[in-house]
Amino acid sequence: MIVLLFGANGQLGQELRRALSPLGEVVATTRSGTLPDGSACETADFNQPASLAALLDRVRPDVVVNAAAYTAVDRAEEERDAAWRANAEAPGVIARWCAAAGVPLVHYSTDYVFDGQGTRPYREDDATAPLGVYGASKLAGEEAIRAAGGRHLIFRTAWVYAPHSANFLRTMLRVGAERDVLRVVADQVGTPTPAALIANVTAQALQHPGGLSGTWHLTANGETSWHGFAEAIFAEAVSAGKLARAPKVEAITTADYPTPARRPAYSHLDVRKLESDFGIALPEWQDGLKRVIAAL
Repeated sequence: MIVLLFGANGQLGQELRRALSPLGEVVATTRSGTLPDGSACETADFNQPASLAALLDRVRPDVVVNAAAYTAVDRAEEERDAAWRANAEAPGVIARWCAAAGVPLVHYSTDYVFDGQGTRPYREDDATAPLGVYGASKLAGEEAIRAAGGRHLIFRTAWVYAPHSANFLRTMLRVGAERDVLRVVADQVGTPTPAALIANVTAQALQHPGGLSGTWHLTANGETSWHGFAEAIFAEAVSAGKLARAPKVEAITTADYPTPARRPAYSHLDVRKLESDFGIALPEWQDGLKRVIAAL
């Protein structure tokens, strides 16, 4: 089996290279044509969506996994066209090729397709209402994939982190080692989700005999705030000997930390459909945190 992986240098892409390798040959792509270790790979520029079909024609994959995206949430407010090309147009090009070739497509979406005004975990069929350009572009990508008519597995996820790459956990540990007091938003709620968990579930889903197609929510279980996540990161890092002492974490509101793009206040995604359809028990977010801290 040939698996074509878009976005192989991101925090999810790096985990997918590991998790998908037992399935067959993983053909990695990045925008630069190089991987984080400096080795060469295929080049795929999501800023030029029309160029992707030629790569697909040449590789002729059996499965396509798209972990590439424009994820600069705030910058997207000013760079709408770039976000739209990468998050909506490029997935549409890939999905139409996959549909014509009879090749399944795995694609990752986001909690930002919702407005965050919910009072219970969001289900897959709940109404979408993105608050900004990033969420709108990711939703348009979902819609383009469904419209293509091929077999697809769209996994919406949230609050992704890993022991590598740029993410909230690594930022907290870096800043926490330098300061005695940090101020972290406490009125945004979601589920911290390790990239490794998403990658492992993706590999399991592709091996499921049912040939399922659709949209699922894929995060760890449970919920916390960014403030709660930060406190848990420091407690676990100190316990594991990765940090000498934990800084004080002061709770602030979203209004205290204004950003160009609005964030959903409530991002807890209901994962019961995925657990049921694929027979997978997803761990609590605290369990994932322990494993990521241990891997640092």
